[in-house]
Amino acid sequence: MSTHFMGEGNIGSDPEVRMFPSNGNKPPRGLLRLNIRFDNPVPTEEGNVDRGGFWAKVELWDRDVEHWARLYQKGQRVMVSGRMVHDEWKDSEGNDRSEFKVQAVRVGILPFRIAQVLLMQPQSQQQGSQPPSASVPQPSVYAKSAGQDGEWEDPVGPES
Repeated sequence: MSTHFMGEGNIGSDPEVRMFPSNGNKPPRGLLRLNIRFDNPVPTEEGNVDRGGFWAKVELWDRDVEHWARLYQKGQRVMVSGRMVHDEWKDSEGNDRSEFKVQAVRVGILPFRIAQVLLMQPQSQQQGSQPPSASVPQPSVYAKSAGQDGEWEDPVGPES
């Protein structure tokens, strides 16, 4: 049984990644697991109040999950789109167990609590002969940062 799901919440723990080797003519795949607290904010006169949120395991399958896992952090606000799945199994003692989880199609990072975003060139395009561990990433001309009042400033200057 499954149904479409879209929710917004906060990541509750560091991401877990598992890689699976290629199987026959299928390429290697990876599994990214996130534990997310989906909330239900209800506006009141004093501000938003959480009414009835829940925790859910979120799974994202793809070959690039190792790269994506570096983007996600505990406490980060995300939007998840996918389908809700009800899993049933027997544990090692023979008891019936079940849980709901989200099989994500996409997990988008929301810009809450982000102080700065730097877009950098991939290491293969960076100049210099330093080893990757010693190289210092150089920001691109598109570097942006949030000002004190939340407005976006361009610390690099206008684009030419």
